[in-house]
Amino acid sequence: MADDQRNNRTPPAREELVASYKRLLQEYLDRRPSGMRLQIARAMGKHRSFVSQITNPAYSIPIPARHLETIFRICHFSPVERKTFLAAYTEAHPNQTAEKATPARKASGARKIEIELPSSGDAKFDEAVDEIVKQFAKQIAKLGQKRG
Repeated sequence: MADDQRNNRTPPAREELVASYKRLLQEYLDRRPSGMRLQIARAMGKHRSFVSQITNPAYSIPIPARHLETIFRICHFSPVERKTFLAAYTEAHPNQTAEKATPARKASGARKIEIELPSSGDAKFDEAVDEIVKQFAKQIAKLGQKRG
């Protein structure tokens, strides 16, 4: 009877699978110097609280696949850590392959970055600053095209 019960086990719930790879990530982060979560947050353009949520197994919020490569890069995952983590991640997200987890460049070579700026409290001023930043990015793109 015990064998039948073992064979009829239900697979772990998605939340447990997510918690499993988050425990791995937490273990890896604990081996790194302090401040890793803040570095990850900055690299992602997110608040530190977001990184705390996606790295804490107590929260069911999954890690978005687009952020995996950033985490690997910032934390300097060893090949074994990366392989182990991706195996657990893939088990939790079977429709998300390792290839999908690595952000691909658009065919045009374009990429998007987010810049967080403090609000001045003056909407017109903030819009003007936003426009200056956009124009600056366009000028950089033009320089890159001339170089190529």
